[in-house]
Amino acid sequence: MNGMTRTQKLKAELLSKASVEYETKVQEANWDLYKKQKAAEAALFEKEKEAEAKKAMAEAEFYSRQQAADGELYAKQKEAEGLVAVAQAQGQYLRTLLGAVGGNYAAVRDYLMITGGMFQDIARLNAQAVQGMQPKISVWNNGSDGSEGAAAGGSAMKEVAGVYRMLPPLFKTVHEQTGMLPPSWMGSLPDSTNPPNN
Repeated sequence: MNGMTRTQKLKAELLSKASVEYETKVQEANWDLYKKQKAAEAALFEKEKEAEAKKAMAEAEFYSRQQAADGELYAKQKEAEGLVAVAQAQGQYLRTLLGAVGGNYAAVRDYLMITGGMFQDIARLNAQAVQGMQPKISVWNNGSDGSEGAAAGGSAMKEVAGVYRMLPPLFKTVHEQTGMLPPSWMGSLPDSTNPPNN
């Protein structure tokens, strides 16, 4: 009896110990499962938030680009409207000018060139172009003051002779400024080192 009682007691202790171990193992397994579920939920939550943040950033970037494109389009439209307005105003201005001068296009052109400062610009550019140059300028005439041609019966031969008298100084000037000599069939330059005896 005593042996049976001890066996029963031992069985009860072992069973109780096994039950406790089982319950402990179940609790540990449940705790591990709970921790893994919570970690998975946290990772899923983090991924969802990350995806939402990326979506929000993409939407913000899209909105920003759309706003920039809209702004650029608006600026271009306003610029085009400004150009149209300027063209219309200039057209009205030209119509008014043409009406004021009786439709004379040349008068309007001259007026616009004068008021636009075109002649001053041309003079300034020409002055800049020759600035620093040292041109050799020669002035010659054919020896007459024009009274010979005005005389009664002035001959054409006098005019031809005047042209021939101008050629030597012309050739000399061209030679001094460019270094080019006239073709041999036109004659040669007078030798300035040995002036002719008169």
